[in-house]
Amino acid sequence: MFGEIHLGRNFNRQHEQIINKLHTHNPKVLGSDAALTQAIKPEYQGAFAYSANVTGFHTTVGNHAELMADAAETHKRMLADFEAATDHIHVLYYIWLIDGTGIDIAQALMRAARRGVTCRAMVDGMGSRKMVGSKIWQEMKNAGVQVSVALPISNLIKVLLFSRIDLRNHRKITVIDGNIGYSGSRNCADPEFRVKPNFAPWVDIMLRVEGPVVAQNQMLFASDWLIENPDTAVESFCYPTAQPDSSASTGFAA
Repeated sequence: MFGEIHLGRNFNRQHEQIINKLHTHNPKVLGSDAALTQAIKPEYQGAFAYSANVTGFHTTVGNHAELMADAAETHKRMLADFEAATDHIHVLYYIWLIDGTGIDIAQALMRAARRGVTCRAMVDGMGSRKMVGSKIWQEMKNAGVQVSVALPISNLIKVLLFSRIDLRNHRKITVIDGNIGYSGSRNCADPEFRVKPNFAPWVDIMLRVEGPVVAQNQMLFASDWLIENPDTAVESFCYPTAQPDSSASTGFAA
């Protein structure tokens, strides 16, 4: 009743099975303890090891990260990467608002889907409930974007009786062609964040990342997607682990 993580026995069992399957099929994505000792300074190794114990993802090396200056730069760079995508775009957001940013991202996904790029968009059932019931959500489906809801609350009574309505999917994942990712605190929303205007403007830290860490974000996305879409082939998710050609690379623990 107090603080226990409980999303239902079936959910927990399915999630564990999916995680095991993904890890077994693509063990190189998980990183290694050897990379931890080789690439990370001793004073930081404890934090990286703790992260690995919690997530199952260990240290990877050869990643390249760019810190975005502000929301405008994040928006500009992400849309440019969407337009350049040739294989797939995967996004998962806790909050996806129907504002300037939300509409721009939706339209970019629709354009990509129409030119043959596989686009999968997932949102949390509570944080993005207005988006799920919106006209543009339906337009994305009509354009060929595969859409899905994480932790849906269509049956509120069932959720209250057998699960936890307050445990949500707060992830913010963006993966383009398996090679480029965005990681940080920003949801798919304008800085003005109309749902909480008293706290605006919202200031988020966002990184544009390349390298093996993107494959870990891809696997994280796949684990959530497969829970709600079990008919999707595990093999449909690719995990490039090549290091980017950059002198400004660093080690990551996803």
